[in-house]
Amino acid sequence: MATKQDVLSLIEKTYPTLSPSARSIANYLQQNPLAIVSQTSAEIADNTNTSKATVSRFFRQLGYDSQQGAKQAQLALRESGVPIFTQGSSLDQTAQELKNLSLTFEGLRPDTLNEISERLANASRVTLIGFRNAYPLALHFRQQLQQVRHSVRLLPQPGQTLGEDLHDILDDEVIVLLGFRRRTRQFKQIVEALQGRTTVLITDPTGQVYNQQVSHVLLCHLGNESPFDSYAAPMSLISMLCNRVFGFLGDAASRQTQAISALYEDLDELEP
Repeated sequence: MATKQDVLSLIEKTYPTLSPSARSIANYLQQNPLAIVSQTSAEIADNTNTSKATVSRFFRQLGYDSQQGAKQAQLALRESGVPIFTQGSSLDQTAQELKNLSLTFEGLRPDTLNEISERLANASRVTLIGFRNAYPLALHFRQQLQQVRHSVRLLPQPGQTLGEDLHDILDDEVIVLLGFRRRTRQFKQIVEALQGRTTVLITDPTGQVYNQQVSHVLLCHLGNESPFDSYAAPMSLISMLCNRVFGFLGDAASRQTQAISALYEDLDELEP
């Protein structure tokens, strides 16, 4: 079964060996990629003036047991984070974002959020680690926390290795590890290196494989309907955690923000 490549890539690869009728199917699917997951074999046959049997042979030539197998492989690729069309252009983006946010926050336990927020407020240091698409989220998280508390660092630093920094973890330090689908191969090794530490993992449902190796897992839903993932839910979660940290720190957080605002003015860094 071909599962590591999307159907369009396999069509391009096998095109020279296809019969004229199979090429008609290939041409149609290349022009209408959504048909792979939204149409049945009979519908594809009708739209290409071929037969259902020809469509079945076509997908077997690609390496699938059936058209349904190709559909499932395509959906599995999208679930893993590969940008692939699975819905039409009429997708309601607002409704999808609200769905992602609702699923995310309905799955978060208030007592867990309070415990994590209190630890983020009181730890001697907070370390944020993120790679690829998680890096800008970690960067934003750091910027927000630095407004209200000291000793917040972001890893990895550009061009630097992680070994010395992971070895330098303090006893009461909190590590926030952000990793979403299509994580780097190094991610697993980092989780293993941090076992026994207070580690909070912010991830999508695929990151639940690390449930037993970290202190807490906060799941965010990114959606599968559009080709690209949405990071509205994790950004909203970060905002929630930072607001809670502010609440735990109280006057100390207010003094920190005032001091930083005064520096902004002294350095003339922000617009009036």
